[in-house]
Amino acid sequence: MELSRPAGPAHPADPRLPAVVRQLRAAGCVFAEDEALLLVDAVDAVEGGAGGVEPIPGDLDALVARRVAGEPLEYILGWVEFHGRRVLVEPGVFVPRRRTELLVDLALRRIRDPSRVIVVDLCCGSGAVASAILARLPTARVHAADLQPEAVRCARRNLTGLGGRVHAGDLYTALPTDLRGRVDVLIANAPYVPSDALGLMPPEAREHEPRIALDGGTDGLDVLRRVIADAPDWLAPQAILIMEAADRQTAALLEAAARVGLTARVARSEPLDAVAVVASR
Repeated sequence: MELSRPAGPAHPADPRLPAVVRQLRAAGCVFAEDEALLLVDAVDAVEGGAGGVEPIPGDLDALVARRVAGEPLEYILGWVEFHGRRVLVEPGVFVPRRRTELLVDLALRRIRDPSRVIVVDLCCGSGAVASAILARLPTARVHAADLQPEAVRCARRNLTGLGGRVHAGDLYTALPTDLRGRVDVLIANAPYVPSDALGLMPPEAREHEPRIALDGGTDGLDVLRRVIADAPDWLAPQAILIMEAADRQTAALLEAAARVGLTARVARSEPLDAVAVVASR
């Protein structure tokens, strides 16, 4: 769980909060106070007709019951905060993590002329990375792609009005062929959890999020190796490939990049507890 700060009308003195906090604590929610505020805010926003807020089925008791049963808070709220903005999420779609904001930061540092850049977000999930880039650089040409139909639908919701395009398919096969050799910034937040480690993940992830968005194969790198192998065909001169990974996986990714003629380095963010591999032509 990666919570944003509550932004709605709920106040710590709200008489509904103590009972909600007690229920959430009993269910093992570490951030019970923050979660209670967010749930109360969600109900108040709907009941008050807050503009721009989609209705959440059920009253406060129903929402709390869903959370106590183990459903991720982000699915209940219908959104998660990512890179300073709310991203819509749906049940069955991977929930964006704060550490993935590093990929956005690395991409933004690289882009000099937004109106001329082509960005591709592979394994886009909800489209959080693509939407964050477009929110900062509205003139950029951004494409996002995912194999999972639910993710494609969710990404299109998040990119509506921002100008990005979302494609359905397996990695590069989803992309328009005229992008071959022209992509300036290629971002991949592919699944990288080793299959044997899935059982060690928090119940919220392993029981609710799609396995296809988590399982990276024996060592977690099955999909990322495929991303690297075909990247040179799609990257423009002086382009970069940015991939999220675990720290223990970086050596193998650096080697894989070198084998296809890419020069790679490791980027880290201590505040985000994030690791990325950045490869360039």
